[in-house]
Amino acid sequence: MHPEPFGARLRRALDDRGPLCVGIDPHPGLLSAWGLDDDVAGLERFTRTVVDALAGQVAVLKPQCAFFERFGSRGIAVLERAIADARSAGALVLTDAKRGDIGSTMAAYATAYLDPGSPLFSDAVTVSPYLGFGSLRPALDAARSAGSGVFVLALTSNPEGAEVQRATVADGASVAQTVLGHIARENAGAAPLGSVGAVVGATLGEAGVDLAVNGPLLAPGLGAQGATAEDLPRVFGAAVRDVVPSISRGVLGRGPSPAALREAAARETGRLRAVLG
Repeated sequence: MHPEPFGARLRRALDDRGPLCVGIDPHPGLLSAWGLDDDVAGLERFTRTVVDALAGQVAVLKPQCAFFERFGSRGIAVLERAIADARSAGALVLTDAKRGDIGSTMAAYATAYLDPGSPLFSDAVTVSPYLGFGSLRPALDAARSAGSGVFVLALTSNPEGAEVQRATVADGASVAQTVLGHIARENAGAAPLGSVGAVVGATLGEAGVDLAVNGPLLAPGLGAQGATAEDLPRVFGAAVRDVVPSISRGVLGRGPSPAALREAAARETGRLRAVLG
């Protein structure tokens, strides 16, 4: 039997638990704010608290690999456990790795995050298309085989991204629109939602591209970066129902109390439901 596609699992999770992705970003300032040391013990305490508090409640948890990698193998071990525990509790795990390369190297990244036998196996992973969309084929094929998903960088929330993403290619389309076109083709015919998503920042004001890709749209930038739930319809237009809004500090900053974390996540989910339906 083929595993249920990520797009179908994500649609159900968003409908059942609400449209919220909470980032797990244990950067030094946040560890300090929680009264934790910036070491592996602090990392583990922080991460376990977030997973225990939220994995049974929110649709998606998104650990940022860099904050675990900086502690070497011991940090990766914390990430491995967090992924497994969060998935066991019912949350979908989107590992924010932004991997992108060619050939056997891309295949190795795909094995790390999208092979069910890997300790880092995730429901989805972020990838970078800037070595050419075709370079992502090993990850796209691995995700399809495993029932996982990929989120491809398209129009990111950082202002520096525009110099590449808004640049135009030979046919006059922007790089971002070209990437979105590839994503739409990957998702053609999928129902209720494709498993190849795009990363589109919530801070863009107006996207200025066609976001009808029949796949999920990860929207970073809410909260500390300045975007609000009310901005989402303007940015995403008719595709707004497929948005996966991502918030990190707006929820994590309420810790270390598990009850306060759950309350913050519930409050953000309520705001998003009111806007997105």
